[in-house]
Amino acid sequence: MTVRDRFGIASPLRRDLKRDFAATDGAELLASKVRQVLATEGATSRSSGELPWRTSFGSAVHLLRHQRNDAALAELARVYVREALRRWLPDVQVVNVSIESVDNTLAVVVRLATRTGTVAIPIDVSALVGRSA
Repeated sequence: MTVRDRFGIASPLRRDLKRDFAATDGAELLASKVRQVLATEGATSRSSGELPWRTSFGSAVHLLRHQRNDAALAELARVYVREALRRWLPDVQVVNVSIESVDNTLAVVVRLATRTGTVAIPIDVSALVGRSA
């Protein structure tokens, strides 16, 4: 494991006691990386991507906004999450992506294999896709 793998900026961004962005490591850093990939609108056939300098970075989770919340949407969410993590976090092994429909929203839990075991990361999809209209 290199130093680069053990230390990084926490997401959501927040300040630390040194008036800089807070840094983290371990499972919290892994969760931050996953949230960053899934929260960034990547280029698709219906959108040009959020980051002008790297339009393809991110996921297609934003395409789930204002869609019928049914089994097809849950499977599409699973595919979008797996695809984005496979592309942008290739060192991470996705064990399982569980999707549930709870009160008309999707509840997503991503299970990842790490060197020390598995990590479960709950993802608030409504916060990811509700950022902008």
